[in-house]
Amino acid sequence: MAAGGAAGLQRAPEPRPTPSAARTADELVAEVRADGGTVVATGGCFDILHAGHLATLQAARRLGDCLVVCLNSDRSVRSLKGPERPVHPEQDRARLLAALDCVDAVVVFDEPTPHQVLARLRPDVWVKGGDYAGDGAPELPEAELVRRWGGRVVTVPFLAGRSTTGTISAARQRGLHLVKGAV
Repeated sequence: MAAGGAAGLQRAPEPRPTPSAARTADELVAEVRADGGTVVATGGCFDILHAGHLATLQAARRLGDCLVVCLNSDRSVRSLKGPERPVHPEQDRARLLAALDCVDAVVVFDEPTPHQVLARLRPDVWVKGGDYAGDGAPELPEAELVRRWGGRVVTVPFLAGRSTTGTISAARQRGLHLVKGAV
């Protein structure tokens, strides 16, 4: 007979120690560096958080001792994706990301790319999902900047079929209105 209830649950692995109560990404990065650790960063709009985002974030976190997410502000998302986006305001997107165990800090930026944040934090590793790689894909706009201080640029496997734009398109086809004015 199979064990049920609490006996059937496996104990989760002990959480990795995280830097002590650093209040800002800058403080977190300084603390991790002082301990000889590796700082990892990734970035994006993260408008409708999905399994593809989670897979990328978890893979990124495994590459170092802390993960800083560079999050496009509402203004930045609108400039990149159009006037109907983002679906969720930056405060909500930042709060959801910060609640994930794999994310240690979130920095919101207004520019189309996180160049200014990256130049300030100087991560050891810059990570993007595999949807930014492959045959014919241009090099990431942040790659040259990150390599200037000896940082590495890594693309992690892409979880096919998961995208915010795809989710919005599917919702529109079903007559759901995830974005203002969607028909």
